[in-house]
Amino acid sequence: MASTNSLRPIPSIKLANTTSLSSSYSKPQKLSGFNFSHPLSAQNLKISTTHQDFSIRRSSKSFATSAFFFEFFKKKLDSPRSTKVQKLCVYEINEKDRGSPVYLPLSQKSVHSLGDLVPFSNKLYTGDLQKRLGITAGLSVLIENVPEKNGDRYEAIYSFYLGNYGHLSVQGPYLTYEDTYLTVTGGSGIFEGVYGEVKLQQIVFPFKLFYTFYLKGIKDLPAELTGKPVVPSKSVEPSPAAKATEPQATIPNFTN
Repeated sequence: MASTNSLRPIPSIKLANTTSLSSSYSKPQKLSGFNFSHPLSAQNLKISTTHQDFSIRRSSKSFATSAFFFEFFKKKLDSPRSTKVQKLCVYEINEKDRGSPVYLPLSQKSVHSLGDLVPFSNKLYTGDLQKRLGITAGLSVLIENVPEKNGDRYEAIYSFYLGNYGHLSVQGPYLTYEDTYLTVTGGSGIFEGVYGEVKLQQIVFPFKLFYTFYLKGIKDLPAELTGKPVVPSKSVEPSPAAKATEPQATIPNFTN
């Protein structure tokens, strides 16, 4: 058994004065060159004010932009496209000087077959044949050879380029043996927003074709595009001045 002398009482530990300790931490520390009693208060206020001003300016700009687009689309909705039908007649003539058309027999068959392609580009004249307008440019995809009619059926996508007036785009069936109608899919310049259809008449395939456009959704056509058309026939020819692209026999900046 251990001696009773070894069992000595442990002196109590004197705790620090909690009040003194608390107060020592509650006092702000002041370091040389720095004052933390009100840290960055003025700077924070300035940043907050600047941020608020920026937010107001950004909100105002966003509101103005939204208002602009709202008015823009409102005007579009309030101004429906014209349903007035305007007729435009043009001749497409292959003068054998553009290397057109080009037949690409992708089907690799001895007769015209599905998949064969025909890029083409020909000259355009006004319906009265007095002025050079521009050119056609496009592509036809062979859909079916029709031997009983000695011709082919194509699906065609092409455009009519008319100098400063812009262009018209069309798509639809292109038949080498009879008349057909294609859809006017759009345009540019004075033809922006256009819709309608066009009748294609084969006069002498693929050298002479006559088109009658029935156009909607645009303003009145210029007078020089709406002259009285020459009746389609195998003998029709552009005027010598139009063929020679003399200034008085072409539209402004005609497409060549």
